[in-house]
Amino acid sequence: MTSAAQAQPQAAPPASLQGAPAGPGPADAGSDLWQRFGLEAALAAALPDLIGLRRHLHAHPELSGQEQQTAALIAGELRALGWRVREAVGRTGVLAELGPEGPGVPLVALRVDMDALPVEERTGLAWASTHQGLMHACGHDLHSAVGLGVARLLAPLAAQLSGRIRLLFQPAEETAEGAAWMVADGAMEGVEALFGVHVFPSLAVGSIGVRTGSLTAAAGELEVEVLGEGGHGARPHQSTDAIWIAARVVSGLQEAISRRLDALHPVVVSFGRIEGGKAYNVIADHVRLLGTVRCLDLEVHARLPGWIEDTVQALCQGHGGQARVRYRCIAPPVKNDGRLTQLLAEAATDLLGRDQVIWLEQPSLGAEDFAQLQGDTPATMFRLGVAGPNGCTPLHSNSFDPDEGALAVGVQVLSLSLLRWIGQQAPAGAGPQP
Repeated sequence: MTSAAQAQPQAAPPASLQGAPAGPGPADAGSDLWQRFGLEAALAAALPDLIGLRRHLHAHPELSGQEQQTAALIAGELRALGWRVREAVGRTGVLAELGPEGPGVPLVALRVDMDALPVEERTGLAWASTHQGLMHACGHDLHSAVGLGVARLLAPLAAQLSGRIRLLFQPAEETAEGAAWMVADGAMEGVEALFGVHVFPSLAVGSIGVRTGSLTAAAGELEVEVLGEGGHGARPHQSTDAIWIAARVVSGLQEAISRRLDALHPVVVSFGRIEGGKAYNVIADHVRLLGTVRCLDLEVHARLPGWIEDTVQALCQGHGGQARVRYRCIAPPVKNDGRLTQLLAEAATDLLGRDQVIWLEQPSLGAEDFAQLQGDTPATMFRLGVAGPNGCTPLHSNSFDPDEGALAVGVQVLSLSLLRWIGQQAPAGAGPQP
């Protein structure tokens, strides 16, 4: 669901990162845990299987809420690695845990999503979708493979962990329902920190994008029914043309945004579907508009449903029609915690080099129901660069083909971040810990 925006690097990274190496090199970086546990060799050994799993998931996409086969494959892989697995968490979601249990044990979670889109694939890849009209066009197959890669690297460390790691394989991100389903089934109970990842076509493979504060926008789904009175196409003055009024609603809302709302708090309203009319010579008496609403300011977002209702009713009534307006909040904005983002950025800098960690200046107006999982829990989500030498088409494109080199990067950054978080929670003088 997240929409890619142009990556705009900040002027400088935080002061704590300014002395970090500029080039890649796990050999001289991240050595505290990465080399201590031999994770570089473990990743190299696992990578061919992980690429194969990613390609299998890509070839067998499943829509939101229908990820049964995807979930079964993931659960099987996790059990084989020794993780404690629960299925049907959030309907078709999977929850897995590793490490000690019991009261007082620190608990950190990683969330990845699993669902695909109703898009007919046109990549021509050997592992292209085998399901007509369905495609992993938002990179969730790669996200799931990253999650499995983290599971594979960390599984041998179970007895040495001083904290517990929970993996959340979430369904139905594209419909913004899966996170709420998982929360309702207790997936976030006890979680003290949450990490997430999303592919980003605007960044080159081998790099990541990070940002503190707002990462994505608050989003809503808008449905407008315009009600007129039908008649003969030759005598429009004897009817109330719902198509003409609907056109006024589409353009009038854009005009009202620019004239009635504060430009310092941007709002985007986009209609993606219009339905209306029965015949070429009959004035339509009903038109249905479906669209999305995005903004970054929560106070503005809270006022938008009432403002849109009033504006649409005024436009329709002013042209002789009526309207029914329905607004559904899809997701609040993702707010990245400063300390967690710093932890992840430092881990990535140690692994990839300072130049490969891009501090994003602007948030995206895309939406992510990761925010529903987040709630009041400290959390951070980062952007995973997937553009190869020839670039990468946008998310949701039928030719979307992320560079698979990003898989290793995601696994590295998240594995080290999870281990370092656990290490930070252990009291001084504690026994073996990562």
